[in-house]
Amino acid sequence: MAEKKPSTVQIVTDLVSPFAEALGLSLWDVRYEKEGAGWYLRIFIDKPGGVNIDDCEALSRAVDAPLDEADPIPESYTLEVSSPGIERALTRPEHFPPYIGQRVCVRTIRALSEVGQREFEGILTGAGDGRVHVRTDDGREVDFERRQAAFIRLCVDFGSEEYQKR
Repeated sequence: MAEKKPSTVQIVTDLVSPFAEALGLSLWDVRYEKEGAGWYLRIFIDKPGGVNIDDCEALSRAVDAPLDEADPIPESYTLEVSSPGIERALTRPEHFPPYIGQRVCVRTIRALSEVGQREFEGILTGAGDGRVHVRTDDGREVDFERRQAAFIRLCVDFGSEEYQKR
Protein backbone atom coordinates (compact mmCIF):
# COMPACT_ATOMS: atom_id res chain seq x y z
CA MET A 1 0.00 0.00 0.00
CA ALA A 2 1.44 3.37 -1.04
CA GLU A 3 2.04 6.03 1.57
CA LYS A 4 -0.46 8.87 1.52
CA LYS A 5 1.11 12.09 0.24
CA PRO A 6 0.80 14.96 2.74
CA SER A 7 -1.64 17.71 1.79
CA THR A 8 -0.51 21.16 0.72
CA VAL A 9 -1.81 22.52 4.04
CA GLN A 10 0.21 19.96 6.01
CA ILE A 11 3.39 20.66 4.04
CA VAL A 12 2.99 24.41 4.58
CA THR A 13 2.14 23.91 8.26
CA ASP A 14 5.29 21.84 8.80
CA LEU A 15 7.41 24.40 6.93
CA VAL A 16 5.97 27.53 8.59
CA SER A 17 5.64 26.32 12.21
CA PRO A 18 9.33 26.72 13.18
CA PHE A 19 9.39 30.27 11.78
CA ALA A 20 6.26 31.21 13.72
CA GLU A 21 7.66 29.72 16.94
CA ALA A 22 10.97 31.57 16.46
CA LEU A 23 8.98 34.82 16.29
CA GLY A 24 7.02 33.98 19.46
CA LEU A 25 3.85 33.22 17.50
CA SER A 26 1.57 30.23 17.43
CA LEU A 27 0.25 28.90 14.17
CA TRP A 28 -3.55 28.94 14.48
CA ASP A 29 -4.47 27.59 11.06
CA VAL A 30 -3.36 27.25 7.43
CA ARG A 31 -5.82 27.28 4.56
CA TYR A 32 -5.24 26.90 0.84
CA GLU A 33 -8.36 28.16 -0.92
CA LYS A 34 -9.54 29.09 -4.37
CA GLU A 35 -11.56 32.29 -4.66
CA GLY A 36 -12.73 33.27 -8.09
CA ALA A 37 -9.82 32.77 -10.46
CA GLY A 38 -7.15 33.04 -7.76
CA TRP A 39 -5.60 30.78 -5.14
CA TYR A 40 -4.86 32.01 -1.61
CA LEU A 41 -2.52 30.57 0.97
CA ARG A 42 -3.81 31.92 4.27
CA ILE A 43 -1.73 31.58 7.40
CA PHE A 44 -3.41 32.54 10.67
CA ILE A 45 -1.19 33.35 13.66
CA ASP A 46 -1.79 34.21 17.29
CA LYS A 47 0.05 35.07 20.48
CA PRO A 48 -0.94 36.09 23.99
CA GLY A 49 -2.37 39.59 23.80
CA GLY A 50 -3.06 39.21 20.07
CA VAL A 51 -1.06 39.85 16.95
CA ASN A 52 -0.48 43.09 15.10
CA ILE A 53 0.48 44.03 11.57
CA ASP A 54 4.19 43.87 12.44
CA ASP A 55 3.81 40.21 13.53
CA CYS A 56 2.04 39.39 10.27
CA GLU A 57 4.67 41.17 8.21
CA ALA A 58 7.54 39.50 10.10
CA LEU A 59 6.19 36.00 9.47
CA SER A 60 5.34 36.78 5.86
CA ARG A 61 8.92 37.95 5.23
CA ALA A 62 10.39 34.98 7.13
CA VAL A 63 8.49 32.32 5.16
CA ASP A 64 8.46 33.90 1.69
CA ALA A 65 11.83 32.52 0.51
CA PRO A 66 11.46 29.08 2.21
CA LEU A 67 8.04 28.65 0.58
CA ASP A 68 9.48 29.58 -2.81
CA GLU A 69 12.38 27.17 -2.31
CA ALA A 70 10.22 24.26 -1.10
CA ASP A 71 7.68 25.00 -3.86
CA PRO A 72 4.80 23.01 -2.29
CA ILE A 73 2.23 24.77 -4.47
CA PRO A 74 2.51 24.38 -8.27
CA GLU A 75 0.18 27.23 -9.26
CA SER A 76 0.61 30.91 -8.46
CA TYR A 77 -1.09 32.09 -5.27
CA THR A 78 -1.42 35.05 -2.95
CA LEU A 79 0.12 34.68 0.51
CA GLU A 80 -1.87 36.23 3.35
CA VAL A 81 -0.74 36.22 6.98
CA SER A 82 -3.24 37.46 9.56
CA SER A 83 -4.83 37.03 12.96
CA PRO A 84 -7.66 34.50 13.25
CA GLY A 85 -9.70 37.44 14.57
CA ILE A 86 -11.96 37.92 17.54
CA GLU A 87 -14.63 35.67 16.00
CA ARG A 88 -12.07 33.02 15.13
CA ALA A 89 -13.01 29.71 13.58
CA LEU A 90 -12.45 26.69 15.82
CA THR A 91 -11.21 24.05 13.40
CA ARG A 92 -8.71 21.85 15.23
CA PRO A 93 -9.12 19.77 18.39
CA GLU A 94 -6.68 21.99 20.28
CA HIS A 95 -8.75 25.11 19.50
CA PHE A 96 -11.70 24.06 21.65
CA PRO A 97 -10.50 23.60 25.29
CA PRO A 98 -9.41 27.23 25.85
CA TYR A 99 -12.84 28.46 24.76
CA ILE A 100 -15.10 26.20 26.83
CA GLY A 101 -17.58 28.53 28.49
CA GLN A 102 -17.46 30.99 25.58
CA ARG A 103 -20.22 31.84 23.15
CA VAL A 104 -20.06 30.12 19.75
CA CYS A 105 -21.95 30.36 16.47
CA VAL A 106 -22.47 27.06 14.68
CA ARG A 107 -23.62 26.16 11.19
CA THR A 108 -24.00 22.48 10.44
CA ILE A 109 -24.05 20.82 7.06
CA ARG A 110 -27.55 19.45 7.74
CA ALA A 111 -30.14 20.37 10.36
CA LEU A 112 -29.53 18.65 13.69
CA SER A 113 -32.54 16.92 15.22
CA GLU A 114 -31.75 18.42 18.66
CA VAL A 115 -32.29 21.97 17.41
CA GLY A 116 -34.22 21.37 14.18
CA GLN A 117 -32.05 23.83 12.30
CA ARG A 118 -28.59 24.30 10.80
CA GLU A 119 -27.59 27.54 12.53
CA PHE A 120 -27.58 28.18 16.25
CA GLU A 121 -25.68 29.98 18.98
CA GLY A 122 -24.85 29.03 22.52
CA ILE A 123 -22.16 28.31 25.06
CA LEU A 124 -19.43 25.81 24.23
CA THR A 125 -19.68 23.33 27.12
CA GLY A 126 -17.22 20.71 25.93
CA ALA A 127 -15.32 19.12 23.08
CA GLY A 128 -13.34 15.94 22.62
CA ASP A 129 -13.19 12.66 20.74
CA GLY A 130 -14.41 14.46 17.60
CA ARG A 131 -17.56 15.73 19.33
CA VAL A 132 -18.72 19.21 20.30
CA HIS A 133 -21.17 20.12 23.07
CA VAL A 134 -23.11 23.39 23.05
CA ARG A 135 -25.85 24.68 25.37
CA THR A 136 -28.13 26.73 23.12
CA ASP A 137 -29.70 30.03 24.13
CA ASP A 138 -32.97 28.24 24.89
CA GLY A 139 -31.19 25.81 27.24
CA ARG A 140 -30.98 22.71 25.04
CA GLU A 141 -27.83 20.63 25.21
CA VAL A 142 -26.66 19.86 21.69
CA ASP A 143 -24.02 17.20 21.09
CA PHE A 144 -22.75 16.63 17.55
CA GLU A 145 -19.75 15.35 15.64
CA ARG A 146 -17.33 18.12 14.69
CA ARG A 147 -17.34 16.89 11.08
CA GLN A 148 -21.08 17.68 10.93
CA ALA A 149 -20.27 21.40 11.22
CA ALA A 150 -19.73 23.67 8.24
CA PHE A 151 -18.19 26.05 10.80
CA ILE A 152 -17.88 26.69 14.50
CA ARG A 153 -16.57 30.09 15.51
CA LEU A 154 -16.47 32.32 18.53
CA CYS A 155 -19.46 34.61 18.55
CA VAL A 156 -19.09 38.09 20.00
CA ASP A 157 -21.92 40.41 20.95
CA PHE A 158 -20.25 43.71 20.12
CA GLY A 159 -22.88 45.63 22.10
CA SER A 160 -22.42 43.62 25.30
CA GLU A 161 -20.97 45.11 28.48
CA GLU A 162 -18.23 42.48 28.42
CA TYR A 163 -17.11 43.55 24.94
CA GLN A 164 -17.37 47.26 25.77
CA LYS A 165 -14.92 46.76 28.69
CA ARG A 166 -12.17 45.64 26.31
